[in-house]
Amino acid sequence: MYGKRPDMTVHQVEPFNAEPPRAALAASTITPLDVFYCRNHGPVPEADPETWRLEVAGLVTTPLSLSLDDLRTRFPVATETATLQCAGNRRAGLVEVRDIPGEAPWGPTATATATWTGVRLADVLTAAGVSPSASDVEFLGVDVSDIADPPQEFGGSVPLRKAGMPEVLLAWAMNDEPLSPVHGAPLRVVVPGYIGARSVKWVRRIEVRDRPSANFFQASTYRLLPPDAEVTATPGEGVELGLVAVNSDVLRPDDGSSHPAGPVAVAGYAFAGGDRTVARVDVSTDGGSTWSQAELDEQVSPWAWRRWSITVDLPRGDTELLARAWDSSAALQPERPEHVWNPKGYVNNSWARLRLHGT
Repeated sequence: MYGKRPDMTVHQVEPFNAEPPRAALAASTITPLDVFYCRNHGPVPEADPETWRLEVAGLVTTPLSLSLDDLRTRFPVATETATLQCAGNRRAGLVEVRDIPGEAPWGPTATATATWTGVRLADVLTAAGVSPSASDVEFLGVDVSDIADPPQEFGGSVPLRKAGMPEVLLAWAMNDEPLSPVHGAPLRVVVPGYIGARSVKWVRRIEVRDRPSANFFQASTYRLLPPDAEVTATPGEGVELGLVAVNSDVLRPDDGSSHPAGPVAVAGYAFAGGDRTVARVDVSTDGGSTWSQAELDEQVSPWAWRRWSITVDLPRGDTELLARAWDSSAALQPERPEHVWNPKGYVNNSWARLRLHGT
């Protein structure tokens, strides 16, 4: 379906939400298109690139209406390698603590890295002329979601200071291929370092505002609620999600797998949002009494994850392998999922835990 691997875990067919097996994500730093996770909130729209227009409005001096050809010819082409991560990545670990009804139990692979090509949002905003009173930039797609009541298009915003950074793109290509419909064709936003929900797909309108978006998916969901909160759609409740917290998980071997006792190769990813990078990954096989530092692969981009690897000595019997990442601000992942549980199941960045059996 949608050109994805047949062994994807499909959490929902309509709207289509799916993630790959751990081993498939572990295979390369740049994620192949058939492996890249899909997170949608409504049916995938079919858009005609020939008639597509991007409207730029709001607190601007020169409103714009741009075709894809306009974008390609009026602005310099830009490329950025960036990791996207769903705010619900690793939710399954929170579900093990306490049930989270109505939310997909995403595993650790609702994250992926691609090379994106398009134009810088900053260049488009400069052409439109941003008012001094502006503070936020809103993106609106054409995909309609009935999660909102009444149904509405998916949207969200980021602060103007982020929108003006050179890494934020309006992208029409992914890994040197035209965007596919399921990934936002003909045009999508890519906001490196922010939760995937802010990289709005099928974007048709950009509005410069003096406050964050009032869209349901900004004001009423994708918000971190206290553990004892009622799950409601009250606008403004909880903490608005934006920057990705430092996170990591194991991609190889599989959870619950058996191996001969002795050396076992372990590999995974770590990612830190904002302008932070991953500084260190530690691995333990004795419940955290002792830790060994994993080897970090080269950072291919300031906005991409770091893959890590280590060989551990697996004893006979059952072992829980732990992994934790530190970012460049010296922030460390919290220890247990109980410490970060919340009613929507967002931002599970607790230590990665893998169950292995030595034979």
